[in-house]
Amino acid sequence: MTSYAAAGVDIDAGERAVELMKSKIARSRRPEVVDDASGFAGLFDASALLSYRRPLLTTSTDGVGTKIMLAQALGKHDTIGIDLVGMVVDDLVVCGAEPLFMTDYIACGKVVPERIAEIVGGVAEGCRLAGCALVGGETAEHPGAMGADEYDLAGAATGVVEADRMLGRDRVREGDVVLALASSGVHSNGYSLVRHIIKLAGLSLEDRPAELGRTLGEELLEPTRIYSLDCLELARATEVHAYAHITGGGLEGNLSRSLPPTLDALLDRSSWTPPAIFEVLAGHGQVAQADMDRTFNLGVGMAAVVPADSVAPALALLEERGLPAWVLGEVVPGTGKARYR
Repeated sequence: MTSYAAAGVDIDAGERAVELMKSKIARSRRPEVVDDASGFAGLFDASALLSYRRPLLTTSTDGVGTKIMLAQALGKHDTIGIDLVGMVVDDLVVCGAEPLFMTDYIACGKVVPERIAEIVGGVAEGCRLAGCALVGGETAEHPGAMGADEYDLAGAATGVVEADRMLGRDRVREGDVVLALASSGVHSNGYSLVRHIIKLAGLSLEDRPAELGRTLGEELLEPTRIYSLDCLELARATEVHAYAHITGGGLEGNLSRSLPPTLDALLDRSSWTPPAIFEVLAGHGQVAQADMDRTFNLGVGMAAVVPADSVAPALALLEERGLPAWVLGEVVPGTGKARYR
């Protein structure tokens, strides 16, 4: 005789994890969420969209990459879910969409209820910060395929934008100004290079580089900043032509995606000093500036393209909301590229 438990799957642990995460998920609830007693699916009242003239639904999906390995190494699982939400919802807001709801998926070698609840608690907190609801998810136990302490995390979100208010490259004009919205650190991109540097340089996550003022592990696990509410309010209060979420590919690669083929964004590298973590990584890894540019956000997590007369009110609004921002560059004739002067 054998059993599912003997094969490594603990159904009871999965059910306990669900009970532990319920109160955390409730923090992300929106009024449009409808309870489904079966728990097989999340429900969202779409009558909220009736106030739109032509609502466009948007969707995005992502994970957190190998940053998750640092969370596992440090045994800190309560913020990696915030990273997931940031990577997903801030892709939606680039076109001006409001994130409505999100679902997550956790695959793990062994369900440890308290750990799963911490992970999902982070996702729920990220959704609260983003203004969207966590309406469902799935936890799958994969014994044999993953180690007992290993897990991976992914998610998907749905948003909505009014068709005639959709932002993007078609709105960008010569003379527009590029604003930088500060990142909280490395965010969730480039961690394969980060781990490679740590290994090559013989660093420990417990090291305390003088430049950081805390351990390397604490710095690298700093959660991704979530911009959705700030960007939505900025687009309501001032004129915004386009956003660019600065993820893998760096500032030049991602901002180029938000430019028409006849215009360039000319960026001023002297307009900011990247956070110290990037100097630490570049120095210990002897990483060339071009590779740093292509891999990391270097302190700019989101860029906004606005007309010149919106610069002052935009910066004032972002300062009021506690989000550091500055003038990064300008839009000039070109071939659809973001580039440094």
